[in-house]
Amino acid sequence: MKFLSYLLAYRRFLLIVLTLLLLLPLPFIIKTKEAECAYTLFVVAILWLTEPMPLAVSALLPAIMFPLFGIMESKQVASAYFKDFHLLLIGVICLATSIEKWNLHKRMALRMVMLVGVNPAWLVLGFMVSCAFLSMWLSNTSAAAMVMPIVEAVAQQIIKAETEADALEMSCSNGSINPTLELDENIGEYECCDCKEKEKQVNGYDNDVASTVCTIEKEYEKEKEQNLPPAEAGRKSKEDKYNGIFKVMCLCVAYSATIGGLTTITGTSTNLIFAEHFNTRYPACQCINFGSWFILSIPIAVIILLLSWIWLQWIFLGFDFKNMLKCGKKKTAREEASAQVIQNEYKKLGPISYPEIVTLVLFILMTVLWFTRDPGFIPGWSSLFPKYKGYATDSTTALVIGLLFFIIPAKTLTRTSNGENTVFGYTPLITWKEFQSCMPWEIAILVGGGFALADGCEASKLSEWVASKLTPLGSLPLWLVILISCLIVTSVTEVASNPATITIFLPILSPLAEAIHVNPLFILIPATLCTSFAFLLPVANPANAIVFSYGHLTVMDMVKAGLGINIIGVAVVMLAVMTWIVPIFDLYTYPSWALSIPSTNSTGL
Repeated sequence: MKFLSYLLAYRRFLLIVLTLLLLLPLPFIIKTKEAECAYTLFVVAILWLTEPMPLAVSALLPAIMFPLFGIMESKQVASAYFKDFHLLLIGVICLATSIEKWNLHKRMALRMVMLVGVNPAWLVLGFMVSCAFLSMWLSNTSAAAMVMPIVEAVAQQIIKAETEADALEMSCSNGSINPTLELDENIGEYECCDCKEKEKQVNGYDNDVASTVCTIEKEYEKEKEQNLPPAEAGRKSKEDKYNGIFKVMCLCVAYSATIGGLTTITGTSTNLIFAEHFNTRYPACQCINFGSWFILSIPIAVIILLLSWIWLQWIFLGFDFKNMLKCGKKKTAREEASAQVIQNEYKKLGPISYPEIVTLVLFILMTVLWFTRDPGFIPGWSSLFPKYKGYATDSTTALVIGLLFFIIPAKTLTRTSNGENTVFGYTPLITWKEFQSCMPWEIAILVGGGFALADGCEASKLSEWVASKLTPLGSLPLWLVILISCLIVTSVTEVASNPATITIFLPILSPLAEAIHVNPLFILIPATLCTSFAFLLPVANPANAIVFSYGHLTVMDMVKAGLGINIIGVAVVMLAVMTWIVPIFDLYTYPSWALSIPSTNSTGL
């Protein structure tokens, strides 16, 4: 037992050592550059998936191994660790830092929730839209961390208001009948019977014995419930209802933070990694930019968000269209409490401040410049520099706006009562320390390691070898190839980090598309989107972990809800890539900018 405890204590160390040693025969026996590169790739991939040490540390291994194996020079590998992606990330983090510092994100979220109203179903949708919108511009983790305290406050206030309403009803004169309570009880009985009827249909017993056993069990349970004191039964019903409210509100934040990140190139690290990988591998294609990605992904995100809203309502609260769409009726205690909390939170922010206004203006300016750089259907502002076509990218815009946050002062001159100006010390909108605290350096190094691996695969000819072995897949229907790749990355991303998953699969899927002579975007776009679908487990992504930490959810709650949203997500992505994304990039035509690999197989469409 003592030996096992030592193994358990040093399991991470043993995993690192065994991974390095057990794979050593690969480069020592085969003795080719492809095998040496494959050894590096396998070691890094295993360490990324199991995480015995920080992801960023594992990402530095190619900088050690490639020069030692003679695959790439050290200065060549080093250049892969800082690319256009990192400049774009720096500019975006400057914006996110200012938004979070001056509470602009909280003001936007509360305003959106106030617009949709306090009907329970619409309130959940309001939180989902708010969190998804924030996640488009901030990290998914930041969006969830910001919205979740508001959701918790609203949920707690709902319970407080309904508890007070119950106490008021109990204090009424003896013998009085409350029609509202009677209605609630009738509805509860109806739902209970309906639930049992559905359960009976699902079980589908055909023999009389099973039916008799089932009936006896249900009668026993019913009798047991009837024997409960009325106060106890009412308390149990209220607890179940409150638990359902908490679960829906928590899950809506976790899932909408992930869904919102799909919509923009900067919304999540997986999109950024894909864009940099694609533009590096296919520099002649200038089709992936902020505008084109937004056009293809916004319908996907909207559909998944709405279907997820319906799914969460249905499995935890039941989906009652009549009550959800009610208009002009008197608000319940729960709705009044929700409205009061949101109003109070918004009032605490006070009037919009000068730094918030400047941040909002710069935010809008950055978005407009991204959309208008090269929209495609009309000439963008990049056409003003015809001699330097392709020189300016989305990172150029991000850096220009990001630099302004370090220049524009955070305070203005104010006049005192005697008419004199009060001079404050010069402080910019954000400081370097504040920027550093928000900058995800681990992601930056992780992505650099992925680019180094991709460059090593090209230099060692490993990517060509993989492409030649994948050529037989061309005999499969195209939709099946896409579906298989989506399901694989969706499964892996549940147990590995999203950036690590996309970094591992992009160098594999690109040669696959070239080998079967299919537009690479046909496979890379859906795979990139599905890499974000980490909905099943609390450890699948940080947003899930933040929500789970509040203690209102069990792992099975998240698995039950997440499985349905995973299926919804993959189905919507498949629908999109076979319909409206096709004309955007002319996907059925093999482009001239893609690498041409001789193949005798044809892809079945």
